[in-house]
Amino acid sequence: MSNLPKSSTSFDKALRSIASLLNPKAYLHAFRIIHFYRYSHVAPKSKMTIGKGSAMAPNTSLRNGERISIGDNCHIGERCSLWAGESNGKISIGDFVSLAPNVFITASDYQFKKGLNFRQQAKRDRDVTIGNDVWIGTNVTITAGVTIGDGCIIAAGAVVTKDLSPNSIAGGVPAKKIKERV
Repeated sequence: MSNLPKSSTSFDKALRSIASLLNPKAYLHAFRIIHFYRYSHVAPKSKMTIGKGSAMAPNTSLRNGERISIGDNCHIGERCSLWAGESNGKISIGDFVSLAPNVFITASDYQFKKGLNFRQQAKRDRDVTIGNDVWIGTNVTITAGVTIGDGCIIAAGAVVTKDLSPNSIAGGVPAKKIKERV
């Protein structure tokens, strides 16, 4: 005697088809796909202005996408965070800009009045503007109100707290101009 399974009959196939329609796992999968469009990196992306030829990593964190604009031929690396201001702060990124992984850009910050807990103080929104042909290294933080001129290069790990003139090469915490780009 052989232990091989018997071939399925058409009745067994029909029964399995009906059972699969009643399986809640199939509907849970559909719910997950629909819910995906509510995630923090997907919903704001539909509100953003993105130029031609620009690419953004799927795990980019976005806030208030209606106030974020990205120019043509830009590359936004993995795990970058682009957080526009709570009420009116904008992030404007020019053409041919490259953001390495883990770049954090925010257009909103707290005021620092002595004697008050910072979370009790009102936030202030200030625009962040990044010019054309800019390269921003890994783990760079760009704070609210900063303007980065065309052609700048920012070294990995820098914290940009003040404006950078065009063609600057900057690094450090806080970021300072190291030399001029030729």
